Amino acid sequence: MANPFIFDNRSLKNLTTVIYALYAASFLAGITAVVAVIINYVKRRDVAGTIYESHFRWQIRTFWFGLLWGMLGVVTYHILIGWLLLSVNYIWIIYRTAKGWLYLNDGKPMYSV
Repeated sequence: MANPFIFDNRSLKNLTTVIYALYAASFLAGITAVVAVIINYVKRRDVAGTIYESHFRWQIRTFWFGLLWGMLGVVTYHILIGWLLLSVNYIWIIYRTAKGWLYLNDGKPMYSV
């Protein structure tokens, strides 16, 4: 009998796709990024040693650096540099989400694991 807790490559790819979709949806409802990073941390062991491990690392770093730059943008919003920080952060998150999703679709890791 197969172990129900072991994921095959297809289900890992589907999970990683769902997480990218949650990050993309965060532009409409920010809470989905929090859900995505929680899933990243909970399922990190399941993707260890696969190409999806690099995608998870990419997604987690995108979340934390995006949050950091977003907070700095909010704090400095009143001195106008915040506008620039928030705009660049917004574009950077879109870039990271799109690049990751495209690499995933092509079956490529984000970088060597």
